[in-house]
Amino acid sequence: MTEQTAEIAVVTGGAGAIGYAICRQLAVEGRRVVLVDLDATQAQRAATDLPGSGHLGLGLDVSDTDGVRTAIDKVEADLGPIVSLINVAGWDRFMPFVDTTPDLWDKVIAINYRGPLNTVHAVLPRMIERRQGRIVSVASDAARVGSSLEAVYAGAKGAVVAFSKSVAREVAKHGISINVVCPGPTDTPLIRHMADELGTGEKFVEALKRAIPMRRLATPEDIAPAVVFLASDGARFITGQTLSVSGGLTMA
Repeated sequence: MTEQTAEIAVVTGGAGAIGYAICRQLAVEGRRVVLVDLDATQAQRAATDLPGSGHLGLGLDVSDTDGVRTAIDKVEADLGPIVSLINVAGWDRFMPFVDTTPDLWDKVIAINYRGPLNTVHAVLPRMIERRQGRIVSVASDAARVGSSLEAVYAGAKGAVVAFSKSVAREVAKHGISINVVCPGPTDTPLIRHMADELGTGEKFVEALKRAIPMRRLATPEDIAPAVVFLASDGARFITGQTLSVSGGLTMA
């Protein structure tokens, strides 16, 4: 498959641990990846490291509505139709809700919820016109069952789940699928940094492991295959679904 014929997949948060694992698998499977991250230098470096050629690293704040729309317009004008949109960009801090502030609420909601609103709103009209598209958002099992010290984050991710199901109903008749993957606790630099901020570090991580039936944290490589499958034609008759990838932590 040449650069000109490869399907284009846009991945937000693509320079992060889970995002990069998804980008890498997409690239291995022959997709042309537009790797989006807040830090343009990191995005470009990560895109260069992907297998294959023709990938693009793009610096973008997903909470910036006008910036997202401009970037999507440019990608489609320069590279061609976006077939898959994968929302991975996210951010959180462990903190009891009573200790949080409105500034923290705004940041968590802007990145974790408004970000997907912006990206989906930007790509969807073209997908509807072409009657083709796959959208996958990475939420969290916190959205499904709640999570201590993550009340605002869980709420924002829960909003992503409800939003995705609602829009999936609206656009299914156009041949577009919209699904959500909910990772359980995943071994990433972000979660380790958050645990260190609590002052519990490895003890916190070990407690998480004991709560998971498979007795380990997920790795980014555990999450990526589920996301890439839902972004593929093999999942063309699956829409409005929320898939937990959690080692059995949640089985509802």
